Amino acid sequence: MHYETITYSETDGLGLITLNRPEVMNALSSQMRAELTHAVKAAAQSARVLVLTGAGRAFCSGQDLGDRAKIANIDLERTLRDEYEPLLRAIYDCPIPTISAVNGAAAGAGANLALAADVVIAAQSASFIQAFTRIGLIPDAGGTYWLPRQIGAARAMGAALFADKINADQAASWGMIYESIPDDSFSAHWQARALHLATGPTAAYAAVKTAIRSSHSNTLDEQLALEARLQGHCGQTQDFKEGVIAFLEKRKAQFEGR
Repeated sequence: MHYETITYSETDGLGLITLNRPEVMNALSSQMRAELTHAVKAAAQSARVLVLTGAGRAFCSGQDLGDRAKIANIDLERTLRDEYEPLLRAIYDCPIPTISAVNGAAAGAGANLALAADVVIAAQSASFIQAFTRIGLIPDAGGTYWLPRQIGAARAMGAALFADKINADQAASWGMIYESIPDDSFSAHWQARALHLATGPTAAYAAVKTAIRSSHSNTLDEQLALEARLQGHCGQTQDFKEGVIAFLEKRKAQFEGR
């Protein structure tokens, strides 16, 4: 697929998607959502880690609302069901680790696109805004799902009702994101994090994702049974054998992702 609103590259197992509409702060058009969905699914087939970031000064400013004439005819329910849901499911269901490298403002659906990834690493100057109530809407694109699980109901409610700007340091302290990194070292840092995962035990990473996500709805007995099943699978991988041998030989493991 030829991409016009994003770029995709893959090097040494690292798939990199860059939202590439900097003139509108990477606002999410219908075309961009389709291209993102395609790229995420393609990366899942060949890469060992996937990173999403933005071109220019913003990560993503959210839904592209277009001009006044289009607003009157916009069908948000259809847009969410037919365009956002496939994209968010593609990211959430991606079998490889996913990272959002948030380089600037992430607002509205753009904030929740970022939060859909397994790990969110943000530049210190970045911010997250649930801007929906400013235009008479509710958080969507998974916002009402991610936020209560990440920061608790009280903070999620406040963020949604007041539409306050949450800076990267505050987001990290709340548990909304994993790391807030000084701007001058942000790019090198997320690349190092991504390369670490790209050379890691890929099957184990997939199992980690399954186990942690299942814990929200499982009983203790169900979770222990799931851990045993997943661990049994990991124990049959070549990466496990390599990890043990490397540990005994006191060297760095050379994982191949199998």
